[in-house]
Amino acid sequence: MFKHAQLESVKTWLIDPAHEGLPLHARVQRAIRQLILDGALDVGRPLPASRALAQSLGVSRDTVESAYGQLHAEGFIERRVGSGSYVSERMQRLPGRGRPRRTVVERGTTTRISQRGKAMFQGGGVRDFFTPRPFAPGVPETRSFPLQTWERLQRQVLKEYGTQALLHSPPQGMEQLRRAIADYVNLERGARATPERVLVLTSSQQALTLCATVLLDAGERIFIEDPVYHGARKAFDAAGLECVPVPLDADGLRVERMLELAQTTDQVPRAVFLTPSHQFPTGATLALDRRLAVIEWARQQQGWIIEDDYDSEFHYEGKPTACVQGLDQYERTIYIGTFTKSLFPGLRIGYMVLPSQLVAPMTVARTLLDGHSAPIPQLTLARFIEGGHFGAHIRTMRAVYAERRDVLVRLVQLHLSDFVEARVPTGGMQMPCVFIRDIPEHAAVEAARKAGIDVLGLTGLHASKRHKTGLLVGFAAHAPHELEIAIRKLAQVLRTLCPKDK
Repeated sequence: MFKHAQLESVKTWLIDPAHEGLPLHARVQRAIRQLILDGALDVGRPLPASRALAQSLGVSRDTVESAYGQLHAEGFIERRVGSGSYVSERMQRLPGRGRPRRTVVERGTTTRISQRGKAMFQGGGVRDFFTPRPFAPGVPETRSFPLQTWERLQRQVLKEYGTQALLHSPPQGMEQLRRAIADYVNLERGARATPERVLVLTSSQQALTLCATVLLDAGERIFIEDPVYHGARKAFDAAGLECVPVPLDADGLRVERMLELAQTTDQVPRAVFLTPSHQFPTGATLALDRRLAVIEWARQQQGWIIEDDYDSEFHYEGKPTACVQGLDQYERTIYIGTFTKSLFPGLRIGYMVLPSQLVAPMTVARTLLDGHSAPIPQLTLARFIEGGHFGAHIRTMRAVYAERRDVLVRLVQLHLSDFVEARVPTGGMQMPCVFIRDIPEHAAVEAARKAGIDVLGLTGLHASKRHKTGLLVGFAAHAPHELEIAIRKLAQVLRTLCPKDK
């Protein structure tokens, strides 16, 4: 028979809420298996008769018989006709048997992972805001999305394609969507795109990872904006690239400074990362003469321009500037777009418009990441674009977001003017607010989070140490009355952190 402690261990397994999803016989089986693995039951030791154990546990004999049968099938016990069940002799050779289980890593031990793995882990990954709490940057309004139209188009797709829509899509993406994307960016963004040069992906972050690993080798350098989108910086760091920060001014990246940095280094960077239409996070638009200068640099150096056009649809003053890719006649620009911001995050569709010579290597590299994107959302999105629904939704949300930006500006002036200075953007979905008082940024971000508000600190977006601290505040996902409630909460948070005037 089991000792008292062993019997109690099995009973604990039966009532543990963590195991309530398992059938009763599976709980008995796994409890006994763990006793064997821990060395609590010696090799060759007889197990209780099924009837006796069932009575002790308060379960049916069939339950114990099912548990014993599975243990026998897995090789943990031997069943001898007329004699009973015994812990298998095979357990004698089980590595580590009898050692105490460790549920935590002992102090002083180090998990052995690659240098690349350490870089990714230490970088903290990319923080997504999974619920649209107030002020989360980059989160769109989804409550007014035309869901009925989307559902109707998806039903059309399923009716037309049937079970074919359940198969893999080509790794480059469904031709219907690549054609729709090419037509859209050519018309609205002034791009030079063809369906053959479009690569459909799951996100712009995947596009950045591909650029970092396919275009450059570990140890090579890349120019980045300073401040810069944190997802790009972390993708480049994880790939082992050396980021060379270039300062900004009101006209975007200071290209003359970039050229100076290129002349003062032994290893000239082979790529530059830009958010030229609406710089993240400052909102600056890269001036035309600087766009042309970057294109000329890429031509001379045979370098690459990585253009992230993440939310250019939402431009509130004047007409949006044409993308750099459309100005580049030398095919040195990789244009990255996403539908996460313009439609909804759960769609998980982004894309690249590639130079013709990069289509094949990028597509093959993509197959190593996730193979392909789901066909049904691709085909539905293609119809959504071709039917004019995408353009109509963008026009509607552009007006909504412009109003919310203006409301946020007024609220900041009314409630936060003692703490921050708003840097009003001409477009996009978030607004930088620079501290004008000595407020600890990290403490402000954490205190806001506890108060139900999500903001990003500006410090983490800068490579240089000479910058102003503050918060990046999103305004797209919440109505004016919701923004007001959140601003009042944020004002209270900052008031408690602000040093008292002497």
